[in-house]
Amino acid sequence: MDLRGRAVLSFDRLGILLMLFHTVARIMAEQEVENLSGLSTNPEKDIFVVRENGTTCLMAEFAAKFIVPYDVWASNYVDLITEQADISLTRGAEVKGRCGHNESELQVFWVDSAYTLKMLFVKESHNTSKGPEATWRLSKVQFVYDSSEKTHFKDAVSAGKHTANSHRLSALVTPAGKSYECQAQQSISLASSDPQKTVTMILSAVHIQPFDIVSDFVFSEEHKCPVDEREQLEETLPLILGLILGLVIVVTLAIYHIHHKMTANQVQIPRDRSQYKHMG
Repeated sequence: MDLRGRAVLSFDRLGILLMLFHTVARIMAEQEVENLSGLSTNPEKDIFVVRENGTTCLMAEFAAKFIVPYDVWASNYVDLITEQADISLTRGAEVKGRCGHNESELQVFWVDSAYTLKMLFVKESHNTSKGPEATWRLSKVQFVYDSSEKTHFKDAVSAGKHTANSHRLSALVTPAGKSYECQAQQSISLASSDPQKTVTMILSAVHIQPFDIVSDFVFSEEHKCPVDEREQLEETLPLILGLILGLVIVVTLAIYHIHHKMTANQVQIPRDRSQYKHMG
């Protein structure tokens, strides 16, 4: 083999080694994940952390439940009836993730990978009247479920793996640099590969930040969802009105007391002149 041939082989080998190194490095980065659900005081809420290069790049706390319709045979074994499986994300789930400048992903697996949840987040910049503004959002949800799993499904007709996907999703919209927080329930509809079936994903107790985390294991400033802000206002409004009413009552009583004291100290001049002889 001549020198040129050896050089070409060496170059090809180097390229292959670089590709393998890149692949291994990417896999290692994806595996830097932690399930911290045991730290949550809410038994239904899970906590997931994705870390790359030794720093936290994605944090997610939430409770998730999936309402999955499926068909079973009726008692006559001729007709089909629709049942419903309620599948909750359980503690101890396996987790994978990846972080990017404009795109991040979280994957969660539970019950021996019978169920898989994938959440894709994107960060975008928009031109507004105030200038460029960046936001991030949940852009895609995918839920893979196995209707042959016996814990939640009972004799499903189309038993097997099914995939449910969101369509043109834009949820959890948050200004860049902030985390999203929402205690209220939020529903996301997912179209299933099981014909004419729609899976409903219910999120609650959500606190997520997939980009721009400054401190390790610490969320940035919260951006609260409109429902939480409205509920907070509804809770504080009676208190504010009560304080205002109490203040009005106090001011009214104070004015009455001062007026009463001033009028009590005034000398009463009789209107009947015959009473003047009794004065002095």
